[in-house]
Amino acid sequence: MSGNTVTQPHPTSCTPSRAARELGLRRGEFDLAVDLGCIRTVPDEGGGGRRVTRTEIDRLRAEGGFPETLKQRVETVGTKEGADLLQVTPGRFTRLARLGVVKPVKFYLNRYRAVVWLYLAEELRQFAADENKAPLLKGRTPAGPREQLVAGLDLRPRNWRARNLGFLLRRADRHPWACAAAVASQLDAVQVAEIVQDPYERVHLNRFRARPQAHGAPDSPAAHLAESLTMAQDPDEIDWLRADLAQAVSHARAVQPAPRPTVRPRPAEARQQEQPTTPTAGELGPPVLSTGVEQNPPVLSTTAEQNPTVPSTTVEQAPPMPSTTVEQDPNTPEEPGRPRGLLGRLRRRTP
Repeated sequence: MSGNTVTQPHPTSCTPSRAARELGLRRGEFDLAVDLGCIRTVPDEGGGGRRVTRTEIDRLRAEGGFPETLKQRVETVGTKEGADLLQVTPGRFTRLARLGVVKPVKFYLNRYRAVVWLYLAEELRQFAADENKAPLLKGRTPAGPREQLVAGLDLRPRNWRARNLGFLLRRADRHPWACAAAVASQLDAVQVAEIVQDPYERVHLNRFRARPQAHGAPDSPAAHLAESLTMAQDPDEIDWLRADLAQAVSHARAVQPAPRPTVRPRPAEARQQEQPTTPTAGELGPPVLSTGVEQNPPVLSTTAEQNPTVPSTTVEQAPPMPSTTVEQDPNTPEEPGRPRGLLGRLRRRTP
């Protein structure tokens, strides 16, 4: 090998995909680890999203039992596996989840467009080890919760939204508009427009909204079902989010106002050129007379006494053209019986 070989410096940070491979995680597990705070990320200086520093990767790899310990933190299970961890039947586990005793962390839609909820295995292990939760795992369900289940109570979507909102706020990294966008992501466009009435603030708010996870093709039944789970449904939940959004936008407006288009002032010379100017008396051209006779340009004056040498602007009329009729001399006596006028003269000249 040549001695002139240049060694490339080791990057100080890497992309999420590269970090997931080095930590032995699938991309979904890596994203969940970031949401849970197990992996710390930093913003990309070039605006390309979040990155993971080399120091953070070295810290995780140096933990005891790596990578199994990290995998256990982000392990998710469904209803059947969760029931096995709690040592209850799948039906009882579903009732506990609908009552909000155990909370889902993720969901997906299967081929039949049925919602499949996923739970953190680590939380279920801690729940099973807690002696205070033992009455919930054994015996009959109390009358009150049983009546709520019969009425159709299901807190799984709401509990997932609450947990997902916490994930979005963690990703916001205390940015005021990003925090407001996290709250707005669980309200529809009409409710957001009622709270944020300024159009420029709404546009700025939408720039920080996280892209929802894709479930099926756009505008497909699966996509509409997933969107209904993402948006708040209960009236009290909607009221709480509206109040939180109003407070978050007010704080963001005070800390960092939304950008607005600015109108640059035009130079004074350009404004003067655009303004219409009134021609002065010296700039007026010669008037066009209706008689067709071209006259010299008159000099306007207020009174004739101030400038007696200025001719009047009155146009003299041309002398009248002579009429074809020959008038008889008034001193010539009229002859009786003679015709008068030109016809009479012609007749007299005829022999």
